[in-house]
Amino acid sequence: MFKNMIVYRIAPQWQVELTQVEEALAKAPFMECGATQEKSLGWVPPRGDAHGPLAESVGGQWILRFMVESKVLPGSVLARKVKEKAERIEQETGRKPGKKESKELKDEAKLDLLPMAFTKQGSMWVWIDIASRLLVLDTSSQGRADEVVTLLVEALPGLSVSLLNTQTSPQAAMAHWLKEQEPPVGFTVDRECELKSANEEKAVVRYARHPLDIEEVQAHIDAGKLPTKLALTWDDRVSFMLTEGLQIKKVSFLDTVFEGTKADDGGFDTDVAIATGELVKLIPDLIEALGGEAESGVASAAEAVAATARPSTPSTPPPSSAPARKTAGGGVVTGPKEVPVDTDPESAPF
Repeated sequence: MFKNMIVYRIAPQWQVELTQVEEALAKAPFMECGATQEKSLGWVPPRGDAHGPLAESVGGQWILRFMVESKVLPGSVLARKVKEKAERIEQETGRKPGKKESKELKDEAKLDLLPMAFTKQGSMWVWIDIASRLLVLDTSSQGRADEVVTLLVEALPGLSVSLLNTQTSPQAAMAHWLKEQEPPVGFTVDRECELKSANEEKAVVRYARHPLDIEEVQAHIDAGKLPTKLALTWDDRVSFMLTEGLQIKKVSFLDTVFEGTKADDGGFDTDVAIATGELVKLIPDLIEALGGEAESGVASAAEAVAATARPSTPSTPPPSSAPARKTAGGGVVTGPKEVPVDTDPESAPF
């Protein structure tokens, strides 16, 4: 659970009960693809129980699960089917199909093949921390995250979110930590990173299972290569990969997290409690390590929870020249004041 994370800040004016979230998601439940349906998407019970609630609360943390199913139709198979249809028309009429007719043949061939196509499914955990005003998606794809956020905004009236933004860009901070060999307080630099040149050559240097406190890494940074990925460990409890876009990948909970738990302590509630219990402390420490949260359309949300956030020891500040990070997608996503009219799942932007 939560192997990758893209984090959004929720605006403070959004006040909602879990029952309201459940009612909204119930309007778009996941259903498997029909015989000629190419893709289907929707919400499934996160606990995995048939007909269970679509929004679960564990220790005050709300967990949702989004599911997508799509038909696997290889392009070569479709092209062969279209060719067969075109050759049949040419034999029967003595003419080759035109451009418009070829497109119609392609659509017809797809409908013929879809009932026989294999399906593949993928799901995404969605975590809403109401107390900290955070929305966390378990994905490494910014495009997919934005699409699911759009669906949430359409479903939940008044929801307004913005990508988490920090005063110092992750790239500038990572370069500082590697060059000065001074990771932020509470974090350690692990043995994996990627450095990329900003010039036309786009040269890339990758280190895996290799110490990074060496002059060679510093020389690459001096030569203009900047970190795009850096492996870190927080508080000897959680290891992860930080990216230049402030994505958190390859999240791994270390043995210290499980001390005191029994071997048979498993299941949904335990997994959620462990994951959210650690990550709800890691995220503010990472924000602090990156110079604090930058002003944005929902910046007041961070201020609203600052008084209740656990104290964090100040980290070594990156250079003052470090540029602020720009948010992908640009700014705030704001939900409608009223519940929108339901749309067909095939028209959803996922």
